[in-house]
Amino acid sequence: MVAFPCGTALAKQLFPMVGAPGATALRMGLGALILWIVHRPWRRLGHRHGWPWLWGYGLTMAQMNLCFYMALRTIPLGITVGLEFIGPLAIALFASRRALDFLWLALVIGGLALLLPWRGQAHALDPVGVLFALASASGWAAYILMGRRAGTAFGRDTVALGSAIGALVTVPIGAAYAGAALWSWAVVPYALAIAVLSSAVPYSLEMFALTRLPARTVGILMSIEPALGALLGLALLDEHLSALQWLAIAAIITASAGAVLGARGAPEDTAQMAAPSPGTPP
Repeated sequence: MVAFPCGTALAKQLFPMVGAPGATALRMGLGALILWIVHRPWRRLGHRHGWPWLWGYGLTMAQMNLCFYMALRTIPLGITVGLEFIGPLAIALFASRRALDFLWLALVIGGLALLLPWRGQAHALDPVGVLFALASASGWAAYILMGRRAGTAFGRDTVALGSAIGALVTVPIGAAYAGAALWSWAVVPYALAIAVLSSAVPYSLEMFALTRLPARTVGILMSIEPALGALLGLALLDEHLSALQWLAIAAIITASAGAVLGARGAPEDTAQMAAPSPGTPP
């Protein structure tokens, strides 16, 4: 959870040079290359089924990451993560039928209401940035659902293959937007650091944690990610939030933790509904 906001903070440094689409292209392109080198998925492709789910998984990964970076152009990191968390949280809430879950739903709605750019607010958010963050949230929800099906067919190779599909979408978009700047040597150190911090390190550590901790514990720990994103946004990007915005993030964190605690079903389901950072395997 610490690695991902650090990678995102570096990505924002690239925005003046290559824009949000260019930063997305660099992250997904180099991230896919690193994952292919590490996992070498081409050796186990064979005659597998489930290709439509894999393509859906890769395309929603592209949507999620591109919209996330587009939102970061105009709204703070902590708020972007908080809004995006609504995607997996919605899956957890829709999967439950307990009366207590209406409380978590009310907290989400209340937190969202505090973050929406109402007219006349002193700290109103950019409405376009909010829309991009919500689009990223919908992509994250679809990514989880598609990833569950794709993971059944492709196992540990799902992330590497899905990242390559996502790169097929984001790299041409980033290249068209940034032009020759995308291939400049000046962006290479940033791009490599972003790919490692936002993809390689989180993937490895999260899979390590998921095999050694109860799924519910992982889900509750991941619930603090919006707050951690806000704190690191303050420390690394000097992004200050208002008291109401902090309250909104706290409401979303509480709802997420409550939904994970009350989730019913297999441990795998709980882990997937509490899927962590954008671009993280379910």
